[in-house]
Order: sequence, then structure tokens, then C-alpha cells
Amino acid sequence: QVQPVESGGGLVQAGGSLRLSCATSGIFFSFANMGWYRQAPGKERELVARMTSGGRTDYADSVKGRFTISRDNTKSTVYLQMNSLKPEDTAVYFCNSEYGGRSFWGQGTQVTVSS
Repeated sequence: QVQPVESGGGLVQAGGSLRLSCATSGIFFSFANMGWYRQAPGKERELVARMTSGGRTDYADSVKGRFTISRDNTKSTVYLQMNSLKPEDTAVYFCNSEYGGRSFWGQGTQVTVSS
């Protein structure tokens, strides 16, 4: 069973940093495209950052220069380093694994940025 599991969310003041982690079991992780999405109350889920199996990255314009996605294939884990956090970054952050033509989602982790 494929299951991404996020961790690392929490409450932080504006300007602070958090690092999210997502461990995915049940797949050959190095062949998976991995992504971080977020959903704020009353809004649609949106892409934050994505890293292909080959290491190519894409970022939402709103997080470029502040967030960094990385992966450790030996630990089957993808990370999202979030710096200079803003109140508008408050959302539930979801990990996504694309593998074998299928998409798998984690349960999400709450990130709250206070002003």
C-alpha cells in the first residue's frame, strides 16, 4: 500500500522557517515524481513545489526564493524547506507521489503563520 506521510507542520511567526518532510512507502521512490501542494480555507488546492524523479524542480511564483524542495532517495523522503514565511502561507500542506501512472496523497499537515 502506497502511503505518503507528512510531518513537520506547526505554528510559526511571520519571517520564521519550517521544514516539512514526507516519507512514502510502497513504491520505488527514486522513480516517483514528488510534490507539495497546499490548501487554505475556502480556496482550491494549489501546487507549491514539485521535483521530478530526474531532479527537475518547479515552484509556484508565490514561493520562489523562499521555499526549497529536495529529496533523499535513500530515505524515500521529500522535504520542503520554507523560509521567510508569511501569514498567507497558512494552509494544510499535502504531499503527492506520482508513480506508475497513479497519484497518491498524504493526509496533510497544518502550517499556521502568525503575523
